[in-house]
Amino acid sequence: MERPALFDFAGLPGQLAERLYEANPWWVGKPGRVLPKYRRWAYGLLRRKLERGLAPAVVLRGPRQVGKTTLQEQLIEELLSEGFPSDHIFRVQFDDLPTLKALREPILSLARWFQKYVLGRTFNEAAHAGCPAYVFLDEVQNLPDWAAQVKALVDTHTVRVLVTGSSALRIEAGRDSLAGRITSVDVGPFLLREVAGLTLGADLGPRLSENGLDAMMDIEFWRSLAEYGLQNKEMRDRAFDLFSERGGYPVAYAQEASVPWPQVADQLNETVINRVIQHDLRLGQRGRRRDQRLLEEVFRLTCRYAGQAPSQAVYVQELRQALAANIGWTRVLSYLRFLDGSLLIKVVDPLELRLKRVRGNKKICLSDHSLRASWLQETIPLSPVGLQQAQHLTDLAGHLAESAAGYFLSGIPHLDLAHFPERGAEPEVDFIITIGERRVPVEIKYRRQIDPHRDTVGLRAFVEKTVYNAPFGVLVTLHDHVRVQDPRVIPLPLSTLLLMR
Repeated sequence: MERPALFDFAGLPGQLAERLYEANPWWVGKPGRVLPKYRRWAYGLLRRKLERGLAPAVVLRGPRQVGKTTLQEQLIEELLSEGFPSDHIFRVQFDDLPTLKALREPILSLARWFQKYVLGRTFNEAAHAGCPAYVFLDEVQNLPDWAAQVKALVDTHTVRVLVTGSSALRIEAGRDSLAGRITSVDVGPFLLREVAGLTLGADLGPRLSENGLDAMMDIEFWRSLAEYGLQNKEMRDRAFDLFSERGGYPVAYAQEASVPWPQVADQLNETVINRVIQHDLRLGQRGRRRDQRLLEEVFRLTCRYAGQAPSQAVYVQELRQALAANIGWTRVLSYLRFLDGSLLIKVVDPLELRLKRVRGNKKICLSDHSLRASWLQETIPLSPVGLQQAQHLTDLAGHLAESAAGYFLSGIPHLDLAHFPERGAEPEVDFIITIGERRVPVEIKYRRQIDPHRDTVGLRAFVEKTVYNAPFGVLVTLHDHVRVQDPRVIPLPLSTLLLMR
């Protein structure tokens, strides 16, 4: 395809037109950037949903720097390698494109320009000819009315759309107007089996199928998961050692994990944490009223209390001391919600029963323990080998193990996750998985020695109360081979739990 002159760009600023050609080099027979060969678990699912999904648009959601853009580009690369027409693929990255502000309806304006000057016909004409076009919209949540524009696009055109976003709040805000028109895929940092696949070449398949939530209500599923971990113990442990040391963000495994950790930490702080604090904070109508320093301190506290449920008083007191300002809980809560919306953390609420609001603090789970290590400059090992060499860090490692388990479980689609604070005579339970009317309590006991009776009190108390409809519980440990006489309690190490998906 021959590139048109700038005066042919019909209403688009010349700089923007140049950027579009740079982002779509296949239009002029040029290759895109060199991409990682490893494909994340979401790749196949995205391809299937794009080609055969019931909804015309797919939303790929996840924190910054987990590979959403790379997934888009890998899909494009494969389409082109299969002979798909290059002029039927349109990709726009909305992050940091100030020239888009000149367009009243950027998505629709760019789609019209693409049809006229690249595709050479309408989307519907291409679809009727048996070759529907693909439109890839990266970080689209930065546009205030992206959902209405995507709705107009898919309502009037037969086109396949993939949208990515790193803000849960802004993506969720568009769901109502796009009801029935989108399907979602959530992707976080590397799963443990991805660390094994990328660094060790191990093919450890998931134990939980895409639509297999009901299996989690079967005690045999958890027993088979524990056995699966033992069967793959060598690869699992090697991958978990790497995960313990470097976390799950893809940047930590660049150049075969040869980059020293201090450099990785600086990269995480700059491209993940500071990007959210300094860039995402300013987006939106009320962005300018937000306090960057306060957000930094709130995130610091979420790192410090990861895996715990600090009280409102703890937040307020520590923030007032750090900032020498009168900070109220309502303001703190709004910043916690902002961080949750950025997908850097997951706020887990206390379990509610019979539509009654239950008093209790919010439990904080980080998207990855490496963010704590980079932001606080304090590395806490999670692996048994690492903890044996730093036994004084066992309590902190236990909290981080709880954080890792909570964020992992919260990422399972359609799964309801809560925690169970102590209530009168009822002991606390770290997490409660709810599917329909059934529940599975999960307790984290991350230390070398486990007391089979004392360390399962919370699980057994929850299971024995018939109103909770929980026939068994799961005990997440540091080591394999923990024995519990009660057949209703299934023990398995954190490393095996993380192999579920």
